[in-house]
Amino acid sequence: MELPLIVGVDGSDGSILAIDWAVDEAVRHGLPLRLVYASLWERYEGALPSLGRERPSERVMADHIVASAEERVRRLSPDLKVTGEAVAAEAVSALLSEGDNASALVTGSRGRGELKGALLGSVSLAVAARAYCPVIVVRGDKAGLAGTHGRILLGAGDPDTSGEAVRFAFREAEARGCELDVVRAWRLPLNEGDDPPEPAPSPVYEHEAQASDLVDALVADVMADYPAVRVRRATVEGPARKVLVNRSAAADLVVVGARRRTGHFGLQLGRVSHTLLHHAYCPVAVVPQRT
Repeated sequence: MELPLIVGVDGSDGSILAIDWAVDEAVRHGLPLRLVYASLWERYEGALPSLGRERPSERVMADHIVASAEERVRRLSPDLKVTGEAVAAEAVSALLSEGDNASALVTGSRGRGELKGALLGSVSLAVAARAYCPVIVVRGDKAGLAGTHGRILLGAGDPDTSGEAVRFAFREAEARGCELDVVRAWRLPLNEGDDPPEPAPSPVYEHEAQASDLVDALVADVMADYPAVRVRRATVEGPARKVLVNRSAAADLVVVGARRRTGHFGLQLGRVSHTLLHHAYCPVAVVPQRT
């Protein structure tokens, strides 16, 4: 049985974008959709005197948010299997727990009550940095959200963080029938003794060749499983986070890997992923690699 695609909902504009994106994704992959709203309303119910049989307003609102989200899904895709639940729990903890039985978690870039000027909501950031399943944060411009570019962008990281991300990116490209753009950024090493530091005298082609070899090694085994996927490889000199943000403007989804250390409870998110989650022009998939 296929694990569901789980969407964190809260009634916000970002949540609505996430629902719409997830409906297309679920249909594309033939997955059921599960909508989850998390709130700690039960914590406050016991602290308030009961004035009748009516449910507390927070619980009524939670049920309304879930019901509205389910109704939206059914309007968009009547044949898609969808379920919803309001969970009495803190949002990050609830979504991380749901992720144990999910094909992926989908969140909006900002939730209800987040600061208006914030680039990324705290819940989305925490879930992307701690989940053990893929997390897609739905953000970006109109073209990136609509998926009109016909291209998946894969940030080719180090082999110990990228294996699952590579397979995820190939599956997405195959399901969408689009091109996979595999990009590895590289930098010239600096002579740290110089003030200011100057590029080391090593030939440029050596560093570019190393980056190209790494890309070839990452995709070699997976390509055989996805023969229909068109792959374009690129090596670009520059900071990876800037290179990928720029190239995300021509992508429908950018995919990056993340290291997950068992027993480590802090945020496990590198600078590249962190920057993309705040600035990418299309949805961002953070795919964990357990170590």
